[in-house]
Amino acid sequence: MSARTLLFLHTSKGKALFSTHIVPDKPILVRDFIHSALYHPTHGYFSQRSASVGVLHKTISFNNLQGRKAYMKYLDNIYKQNDIAWFTPVELFKPWYAHGIAESIMRTANLSVPLKIYEIGGGSGTCAKGILDYIMLNAPTRVYNNMTYISVEISPSLAEIQRQTVGEVRTHLSKFRVECRDAADRSGWGDVDQQPCWVIMLEVLDNLPHDLIYSENQVSPWMEVWVGKKHDRETHSELFKPLQDSLITRCVEIMDWEKDHSNQSGSVSMARSIWSKVFPKPRRCWLPTGCLRLLEVLHGVLPKMSLIASDFSYLPDVRIPGERAPLVSTKKNGSSLDYGSYLDAKGDADIFFPTDFWLLERIDHYCSGQLKMHKDNSSKQGKKRRTITLDTSSFMEEFGLPTKTRTRDGYNPLLDDFKNTKFYLSVPTHNIK
Repeated sequence: MSARTLLFLHTSKGKALFSTHIVPDKPILVRDFIHSALYHPTHGYFSQRSASVGVLHKTISFNNLQGRKAYMKYLDNIYKQNDIAWFTPVELFKPWYAHGIAESIMRTANLSVPLKIYEIGGGSGTCAKGILDYIMLNAPTRVYNNMTYISVEISPSLAEIQRQTVGEVRTHLSKFRVECRDAADRSGWGDVDQQPCWVIMLEVLDNLPHDLIYSENQVSPWMEVWVGKKHDRETHSELFKPLQDSLITRCVEIMDWEKDHSNQSGSVSMARSIWSKVFPKPRRCWLPTGCLRLLEVLHGVLPKMSLIASDFSYLPDVRIPGERAPLVSTKKNGSSLDYGSYLDAKGDADIFFPTDFWLLERIDHYCSGQLKMHKDNSSKQGKKRRTITLDTSSFMEEFGLPTKTRTRDGYNPLLDDFKNTKFYLSVPTHNIK
């Protein structure tokens, strides 16, 4: 079972509002269309969902289940009983999922300075509580007593749930706080914090807004894609404009950096040009501009941060064209329905993207200042980030306790089912001015 299946293994009694108010009268960039389709306070998908992210009232006893069939039956029952939209992996595998993350932090953090952790989009607070529990029980007392855990949560209702979840252990409350704001908004962060810290993002990147670029053939320049209303005012269409948006332009530069520095020969370029004229093939490419904006803010205000991000590395059965294209899925009569166009999502469907972890690493290096995009970098810089990408199973085998999520016949859903998810770890090394 894939992580995508886990997201949609539920029934929905309510029907999302199908809105034609996602796009204003003037055309907007694709990232703004997606942001509105997902997060519009009245018409957005997350505003219209019939239920919020689920909270399991007790830990699943995996060791008492016979195998995969028993686990799937148990999972189906808890979805029906809770009538919620979806359970996150950190919820399904609590407390072991959060304990694995906490162990990875403990092994890497400089514990001679107070431990400070930020979590972006903390959901139900299960990750925060699990990490605080683990550090309280496994770290030196001074580490727990002096630590700070800050959840940056855009949803007021989830922020309150997080406070309740973490508050189940009274001593956690003096270390934990929720800041209800958009993490990608620089103004909410205040002054630059030069202290080392950790930033956790679990299943955050997949729902960040993306942009779309288009090219008529293999060698034509990229163009921005905008979304506007047709004359009937009820349907939407795409408009193509030359690249001018600064966020899109930066993302394209990062994406094409390797190609631009590969010293491609003139004969190869000429062959590509001829081929594109004989066999022209339009290109569409989705850009994680929301990720770029968020990491630019984080590296700007937390220059010594270490990062742990977990997300989908690929999505099955995607019908929408383009590199890194999203899955656009809704529920109709209790069954999942995938759209063939993102333009069909007008507040009634989830839009989520795979994470290109190679590109994520490039964006991370760019935002930290390690990757220079311009040709004037004659002075050498020391390496600023040490990064690694691990499959979820590899991460949990290294830092977690896999025996806790294993069924009696050896089946382990945490290791066996999440083949399309990865962890990205990025820590600062040294800076040379």
